[in-house]
Amino acid sequence: MAAPAASIAEASGPVLVVSEERGIPSDSPLAGPLSRLGPRDWAMLAGGLLSVGFHLYLVFSGLIPNLITRPLHFMLALPWIFFFALTPNRLARWSGYLLGLVGLLAAGFIAVESDRLVDQYGSLQSDLQRAVALAVILVALEMARRAIKWVLPAITLLVLLYGYFGDLIPGYFGHGGLPFDYYFGTLVITGGGMWSSLTGISAEVIAPFIILGAFISAGTAGTGFMALATQLAGRFRAGAAKIAVLSSALYGTISGVAAANTASTGMVTIPAMKRLGYPPSLAAATEAVASTGGQIMPPLMGAGIFVMAELLRSDYTTIMVAATPPAILFFLTAWMGVHAYALRFGLRGLTRDELPGWWLVLRSVPFFLVPFGILVYVLVFTAFTAPYAAFFATVATILLLATDSLGGFDLRRWLHRLWTGCVEAGRQIASIAAIIVCASLIVGVFHMTGLGVKITSLILSASGGELWVALLLTALASLVLGMELPTTAAYVICVAVAGPALVELGLPELYAHLFVFWYALLCTITPPVCGNVFIAAGIAETPWIPVALRSMALGLGLFLVPLGFVANPALLMLAEAPLLTLAALVKVAAGLFLLSYAVIGPTPKLWLRLPALVGGLSLVFAFGI
Repeated sequence: MAAPAASIAEASGPVLVVSEERGIPSDSPLAGPLSRLGPRDWAMLAGGLLSVGFHLYLVFSGLIPNLITRPLHFMLALPWIFFFALTPNRLARWSGYLLGLVGLLAAGFIAVESDRLVDQYGSLQSDLQRAVALAVILVALEMARRAIKWVLPAITLLVLLYGYFGDLIPGYFGHGGLPFDYYFGTLVITGGGMWSSLTGISAEVIAPFIILGAFISAGTAGTGFMALATQLAGRFRAGAAKIAVLSSALYGTISGVAAANTASTGMVTIPAMKRLGYPPSLAAATEAVASTGGQIMPPLMGAGIFVMAELLRSDYTTIMVAATPPAILFFLTAWMGVHAYALRFGLRGLTRDELPGWWLVLRSVPFFLVPFGILVYVLVFTAFTAPYAAFFATVATILLLATDSLGGFDLRRWLHRLWTGCVEAGRQIASIAAIIVCASLIVGVFHMTGLGVKITSLILSASGGELWVALLLTALASLVLGMELPTTAAYVICVAVAGPALVELGLPELYAHLFVFWYALLCTITPPVCGNVFIAAGIAETPWIPVALRSMALGLGLFLVPLGFVANPALLMLAEAPLLTLAALVKVAAGLFLLSYAVIGPTPKLWLRLPALVGGLSLVFAFGI
């Protein structure tokens, strides 16, 4: 995702200055004459326009057969992975062209022949159809490998092999066998595999929100939320670090992508913290932890929340409202951890001269608040669905891209922003599609073979029927899966096998899903594989291990929040019992503050830390509200 249109400049001493982008960046394709644009530039623009146009059209298109829309969604993702990716390896480049072409032909065949394929009820009937089925699955696996490395496609391949050869496995984990035509037909020409409702959510719900986030990030909105965060948080102790927490929360409302959040706001906040004398590892850890919360920050949240709405058969707004108190706890925990470090290291706030001023805030914040306000209004106060809300907010954002905070219009800059929005939207939609298609294959095999039910029984047996033991096992499984998988994929796989076990042990279904999702997202700061930490450490130019350790200390309370909302059910009952939710929120927040003080506060004395630790844990877990 494009970095916010803000920068930090150093005047006399370490001064943080938030300033708006005025011209076109030198690396923009539109920075020079159009005649200098190459075929790849035009192809990417065309791919972005097609992807944006198609997915916004789906918002209003009405009923189009799933075997048309979902293969087309897959086809629009293929070029970004196989054609546009820059690689110096000639073999990888030419094999990408070949695989991309095969994928386009195979998915195109399914879309064109959809009427006939539907009447086959999931059974392949010719050698051509069998070849198409195998080809499109292999392309999907390689697509995921190129997009997000090898772990997810490797797990998908193992599950696919289990589905076909599982009848050879003796004992409890074997199954009765599935004929080739029925097995691969169900996965490829029905809604039971690649083109399941998960892929539908990716195409029809997630994609419009990705488009909205891409266009918001392409314009002046970055200046708005960075100026607002700086003005509100800058004068507190450790003001620069608290700016990172608040700006990451604001950016998370329009992004939902932890890595993009770290890279975008981190380019602004991490150098500022270093210039103000923060240890580089603390500067990087602050941004890594704060950016993780974007995936649970309403109203957009992460792609996984839209998948959750589909799995729960619930509307998105219900989940958004329920997830708001835990999201507040997330950023409160990060804020309190930063404050504890401020006391420990004597970190100062910014002076009045180092703040951007309310005039800049008032001029720039509408570019962020207008689409944000439209989104919230449509979601909460109208009967329109979430994709409609994203569409209306996107239209407003595209219009706002035409001007800057001084009301100036620059046609070339507007075209640059539209170009950036289209290309980034196409790229991000492709990345999500690669994840969702593989996850759909896994879930499809689980349903056909009953493997999910068997693993659920295993979890119930291992936990001895105790909910809290099952919760700890599930948390560990989510963290382990999340270390090598994107949050959405880790969540889908883990909730498919552990979710039913938690529900059977008495946990409400929404609580089970949010519990799994929360731990899946925390993997971004959990060693040894912690994507946010690596990105932040790279920006701070410091070794990643100290950053990871400080991230774990700073975010220690975050690992307790899911257990906290199980112990305090009122935390997820904002819509039904707001006063009870507020009471639970205050109680748990107080406990997390004591934990932050005990772990990273300034006192070296154990006899002060120990009561804070015990008191904090008691407030989080005992006397549930």
